[in-house]
Amino acid sequence: MRKRTLLLAATLTTGLLAALPTTASAAPSGLAGDFNGDGYRDIAIAAPLAKVSGRSGAGYVAIVYGTASGLDTSKRQIISQATTGIPGTPESDDDFGEHLTTGDLDRDGYTDLVVGVSSERLGSDIESESGALTVVWGGASGLKTAANISSPLPEHRNELGFSVAAGDFDGDGDTDLAALNGAYPMLNVFEGPFSRTGKATALVGIDSPQQTDVIPQKLVAGDVTGDGTSDLLVMGQQESTDVYRTRSVLYTGSATGLKEGSRLAGGYDGVIADVDKDGYGDIVTGNFMEKSTEEPNGGLGGAVTVTYGASGGLSSRTPVRITQATAGVPGTAEKNDAFGWSLAAGDVNGDGYADIAVGASYESIGSARRAGTVTVLRGSASGLTGSGAKSFSQNTSGVPGTAESEDHFGDAVRLTDANADGRTELAAGAMGENGGAGAVWLFRTTSNGITATGSKSFNAATLGGPSGLSYFGNVFAG
Repeated sequence: MRKRTLLLAATLTTGLLAALPTTASAAPSGLAGDFNGDGYRDIAIAAPLAKVSGRSGAGYVAIVYGTASGLDTSKRQIISQATTGIPGTPESDDDFGEHLTTGDLDRDGYTDLVVGVSSERLGSDIESESGALTVVWGGASGLKTAANISSPLPEHRNELGFSVAAGDFDGDGDTDLAALNGAYPMLNVFEGPFSRTGKATALVGIDSPQQTDVIPQKLVAGDVTGDGTSDLLVMGQQESTDVYRTRSVLYTGSATGLKEGSRLAGGYDGVIADVDKDGYGDIVTGNFMEKSTEEPNGGLGGAVTVTYGASGGLSSRTPVRITQATAGVPGTAEKNDAFGWSLAAGDVNGDGYADIAVGASYESIGSARRAGTVTVLRGSASGLTGSGAKSFSQNTSGVPGTAESEDHFGDAVRLTDANADGRTELAAGAMGENGGAGAVWLFRTTSNGITATGSKSFNAATLGGPSGLSYFGNVFAG
């Protein structure tokens, strides 16, 4: 089940341009999220519905590179299946870019980009012969060459790449790749390192969580137990009496790989980050069903739930729920706001605590229905809190644009330190902007956190991409 819920119509133009970044130092930084190794984090922005080579919904990914001044839209490139060196051919409804993750898969010090092309058709049987994992390799001049993971592969792909997450799940120092099948609930773990021809060291297949009618949908990697090995949260939905309830299972990393562990009420998006600075990653999930009777951790307008981490997995500490009715959080909890639709983690003020950006992409602003907002919640010694929270929309003073119906500002969010000053800036996508063309907003940060001052917006045309329906800004990675 995809998050995509808007039904928009538009005519697209064709043609993709690529403005390549300047050559970086020959010595890579080893910094996570740094595709060209120059010491600044970069960002990948997907436009999964874009028309490429005349094919609607073929999709592409735009890269904006970080600099001492932050993300610089003049240093960018566009990657699609029409780009030289990228495997595959643009086809209608491939949705290239809909599933992204990053990691250094070949241990060369440069971050690589992984695109899960779950709709890629490889044969006549769409269920068993579909899905590809494309790795675009980082390097001194940016993301240039690529390969599909070619071996070992599962017997049946079944929309392989429906969700992807990278991490070191066995603690051997190599980055592994977890990939979910969409049509059949199988979790595949490709063990690193990977060769430049797309060969993984090994493949481990893990049956999906054995819960009645659970449909796994999203993978989230992070270190919950604080042992330096990545753990994996498998998030899904369970149908019960015509109501979908979210359920998640935490698989803990170990020297022998992932082990199924604790179960918890899930969410529709999630991140793992240390919001209380105790050395353990905390699981933050977004839940946005209307009624608490329908969604255990939701509530009117949606909610963010924090399940705290511990050495054995989940802490015995009672999970904390934050809504727009929580003290300090701007706004009002209203039906269908979808507070928690998207989540991102990062330290926005440099105090060492992870903060959480929360998208409420269905929130109405005045007469503008589903215009959307983004709220930044602060981490603290006591955990995630509503105290000091800030909210932004296109109607916030200093923010470019105007809140309009169906913009869905906050459909995707990302916190990243692109200028290497120790504080993360905010990127917010609005996939519905301008009839579904989409746009991205960049917010600066200070010692007091994210600020609207100096914020700017850009769209596909800024980066040399096609106009028209594309959902530019629908997915971030980096």
